[in-house]
Amino acid sequence: MKARIAPSILSADFGRLADDIAMCVDGGADMIHLDVMDGRFVPNITFGEKMIGTVRKLTSLPLDVHLMVRDPENYFESFAGAGATGMTIHVEAAPHLQRQLARIRELGCWAGAAINPGTSLVSVREVVANIDLLLVMTVNPGFGGQQFIPASLDKIARSRHMLDEFRSNAALEVDGGISRQTIHDAWRAGANTFVAGNAIFTANNPKAEIDALRKLCLESV
Repeated sequence: MKARIAPSILSADFGRLADDIAMCVDGGADMIHLDVMDGRFVPNITFGEKMIGTVRKLTSLPLDVHLMVRDPENYFESFAGAGATGMTIHVEAAPHLQRQLARIRELGCWAGAAINPGTSLVSVREVVANIDLLLVMTVNPGFGGQQFIPASLDKIARSRHMLDEFRSNAALEVDGGISRQTIHDAWRAGANTFVAGNAIFTANNPKAEIDALRKLCLESV
């Protein structure tokens, strides 16, 4: 799979959201990442169904919805109806993970499983057949602009090995601290989908930054 860039609108200017989404489209973004936080699973509150519906009206790009919430199954139907293309839930908040992933797929969305930095990969081995995306958090979730955790590179590599072991076609996504300084190493470790918020929206030329990040994944050294 080619490198895919997913700008996170958590770092966008909500006062000019249409312009920021258009910039991402023009810059060649592969999808738009939406971080839904409930103030319970993580110490922050962001947005929900209404924002998903708003972004859906602004672009035909896939909407990669990341549920950092407790009881994620309470949101599946409404988020799918609002226009989510895929939904990723945290294993830490999903005691019935297989059933919940299956339900996301039943709603016509891709199903993703996310793991926090302190969560073992063992937690997803039994559901590899049920996921279309594995999200390895490279920061502790809750806020944008955090620093990439260096030890995450080994976890990304082990995640790639696990997916290959099961002959899974699931995307391997990383989220947290992705920038020009970190994306190449994450790519070499085996990731192929990259969530970037702060690095894109604070760049001097956000549109060009998307292309710059992608090109760093193609460099051989």
